[in-house]
Amino acid sequence: MKKSSLILCVALPCFLFILLPVCVLFRGKSSIYTGIETTHASPVGIVFGAGLTRQNTPSDALMDRLTIASELFLTDRIERILVSGDNHTQEYNEPEVMKQTLIDTFGIPEEAIFADYAGRRTYDTCRRAHDLWGIDQAILISQGYHLPRAIWTCESLGIESTGLSATLQPYLKEIPFKIREVGAIYKAFIDLYLIEPPYIEGEFIQDLDP
Repeated sequence: MKKSSLILCVALPCFLFILLPVCVLFRGKSSIYTGIETTHASPVGIVFGAGLTRQNTPSDALMDRLTIASELFLTDRIERILVSGDNHTQEYNEPEVMKQTLIDTFGIPEEAIFADYAGRRTYDTCRRAHDLWGIDQAILISQGYHLPRAIWTCESLGIESTGLSATLQPYLKEIPFKIREVGAIYKAFIDLYLIEPPYIEGEFIQDLDP
C-alpha cells in the first residue's frame, strides 16, 4: 500500500470521528423549536429523567423539563405525556415522582400521563417509547445540550422527533454535562450502528400515538 493511501485510510476515519459530534449538534438544532409559541402540535411529549434530590424531589433540571411539558400540554401542543426515568430500586422511583409532580404541581390530569419505569438512558427511553408505547412522532423535552443527541437517537430508532429546550436557568453542573455530551454522542453511535446495547425489553404496553 502506498504511503498516501495509508495516510488516507487513517486520516479519513479520524476526520469522520471528529466530525460526528458536530453533525449531530447541527442536525439536532434544526429540529429544536425556539419557544412554545412556535411549537407544532404532536400526539406525545417525552420527558427524559434528570435525577432526584436527596429529598426525593425533582432536580432543578428535571423540574424545568416538567414545567415545559406542562406548558405544552396546557397549550394543546401535546395530548399525552410520557415520563421516562430510572426506577432501579423501590426507594428511587424517578418516573413516579415525575408523574406526581405533573399532577400535584401543574394540574395535569392523571389520565394524560404515562410512566415508563425503565428509561435509564436516552437509548432506553427512545427504544421503549417506540417499541413498547407505539410512539412514531413526539416532541422531546430536555435541556438544550441534551436535545441534539436525544433527537438523533429517537429518530434512529423510528420516532419522528422535534425538541423543545427546558433550559430555564443556569445549572450547577451544566459545563461538565455539556462536555459529557461529546462522549455520549460517540457512545450513541456505537449503540445505534455497531453493538446493540442491553436494555429492559417488554411486551407492548399501549399505543400512545394512534
